[in-house]
Amino acid sequence: MTAAPPPQAPLPRGYVLLCGLAMGAADVVPGVSGGSMAFILGIYSTLLEAIAGFDLELLKLLAAGRWGAAAARVHLGFLLPLLAGIFGSVLLLVRPITWLYVQHPVFLFAFFFGLIVGSIVLIARHAHWGASGLVAMALGAAGALVFVTRVPVTMPHDPFTLFWSGAVAIMAMILPGISGSFLLLVLGQYQHVMEAVKGLDLVVLLPFALGCATGLIAFVRVLRWLLARWHGQTVALLVGVMAGSLWKIWPFRTVLESSTNAKGKLIVLRDALAAPPSASALLVALLLGAIGVLLVVGLEWLQQRVGVAEMGG
Repeated sequence: MTAAPPPQAPLPRGYVLLCGLAMGAADVVPGVSGGSMAFILGIYSTLLEAIAGFDLELLKLLAAGRWGAAAARVHLGFLLPLLAGIFGSVLLLVRPITWLYVQHPVFLFAFFFGLIVGSIVLIARHAHWGASGLVAMALGAAGALVFVTRVPVTMPHDPFTLFWSGAVAIMAMILPGISGSFLLLVLGQYQHVMEAVKGLDLVVLLPFALGCATGLIAFVRVLRWLLARWHGQTVALLVGVMAGSLWKIWPFRTVLESSTNAKGKLIVLRDALAAPPSASALLVALLLGAIGVLLVVGLEWLQQRVGVAEMGG
């Protein structure tokens, strides 16, 4: 077993803000994970540690008026710019990204396909590649493949359903490779939540956000435990998850089954991989994919310049 790296010096707030912008942009798109962005940018372990700080000990510090110790426990100097970047990115990009998702999905997913491929190559260097690591990767890839091929279902939009949907989706969002947005699509909540974000509908957003907070605080402890005891194997598992999710990111698809929601929008229920329709379409996809790979390389270069350790730990 390999222990996780020791904590590092505080990160520049401008860099953390950039990380938040990248995570927010990724979380809007079904098929792409904000956790992947955190992993690529080297802040993953720091993020998990900050979230895990929201516990009973934090409440005791707040009750005792020890504000400085409470802020340090949740890495407030890290969380504030990160959350500002995430929420700012979601509010600014929810319209153009959802428009691209509907109008130009090939362009959008070709770019993200390259982004994920590049991140797999970089992250795989930190995995354990013995027998246990290979088994973990295979399990991660198989689990992700089963997940992304699930057919979206129709669910009610009452507060309780929104609460537990948020709790489940946030678990996916924090995992590299698994898209919380796609899970919302599977649960039949994606369009409803995205419309609420556009219109700032608090009746929808409040129970959903409470569910996200509950699920996140609980699930992060499991992840930290795994990374502390089986660091290399857990990274291998996450690499497998990212590899398995590529099925959903492949830009050329054919719709096998669809339906129309109450607002007249087409909802894809089942699709399959397809070949590029033309040489020019393949060329554009390859170009956008290459830009995605180069962006990952550039992000790693920036990560090294900032001095961020592996996974931010």
